[in-house]
Amino acid sequence: MDLFSIQCFIAVVETNSFTKAADQVGRTQSAITQQISNLEKTLQAKLFERGKKIKLTSQGELFLTYALKINALNREALDRFKQPDLDGEVRFGVPEDFATLLLTDVLVDFTRAHPRVALNVECDLTLNLFERFKQEKLDLVLLKMSSPRDFPHGVEIWSEPLVWASKTNGAAFLDEKKPLSLVLSPAPCIYRSAALESLNSKDIASNIVFTSPSYNGIIAAVRANLGLTVLPSTMIPDGIEALNHISLPTLPELHVSLLSKEKESGPIASLKNHLLKKLLVQRRNLHSDIPQILHRVAHMTNST
Repeated sequence: MDLFSIQCFIAVVETNSFTKAADQVGRTQSAITQQISNLEKTLQAKLFERGKKIKLTSQGELFLTYALKINALNREALDRFKQPDLDGEVRFGVPEDFATLLLTDVLVDFTRAHPRVALNVECDLTLNLFERFKQEKLDLVLLKMSSPRDFPHGVEIWSEPLVWASKTNGAAFLDEKKPLSLVLSPAPCIYRSAALESLNSKDIASNIVFTSPSYNGIIAAVRANLGLTVLPSTMIPDGIEALNHISLPTLPELHVSLLSKEKESGPIASLKNHLLKKLLVQRRNLHSDIPQILHRVAHMTNST
């Protein structure tokens, strides 16, 4: 199989569009269509259902597991031989929810490509990570704050709204006669501050019924229907719903940025570029129907 055809296939899956895939790989839409057609002829299988919305066939989902492996191995080999002498240490700070949902495979890819780089990852609340970065105890941090002005030397990756979320429609917690039950991380947490400040601005009484620094702990408590929480719109998992209730105040936008030292060593610069490239793809995936497919594929890939 032609490697470029495989890369075109992955681009269509990631962007959910032949046109956007063409922009991503630097070819025309007709060229992408031809590459996919050639790939289907080689495999003797139909990979996409073409209509108003592009959808992978069952054969397409199966081939995606192989395509991701082939492309990852190709990138790993190129990275390994292009920078064979890259070594050193990178101290990287990341919020726990981002590490859980977005970065596991990204960091594994980097360590495989650069086995002589010691990657030390620290998970904590954003404000704690920001303080450690200012103290020069971290080289690179992925942070989420209410305003990009909080970052003197940051690269903003994306922004999105924070939303109220609960197991159901939240009706059980929206009784005006009772304080609003909340499930939040401890201070200093961006989500916690956004929730409490917005409620206080509307004189809405609240009671924090469950506290956990862990994303998984917060999600478990919300799934147990203990109360409402605040999450980025793209990080709401199955079994939890975003709430659009008139009695709930609007929450601020969340800005996600990558912050590094002004003078970067080779390993730090390499990890920064790796993260920026991967996270931009992650961002596109989070706003499409593709994350569910890739999530299933990841489990299938890991099991093999």
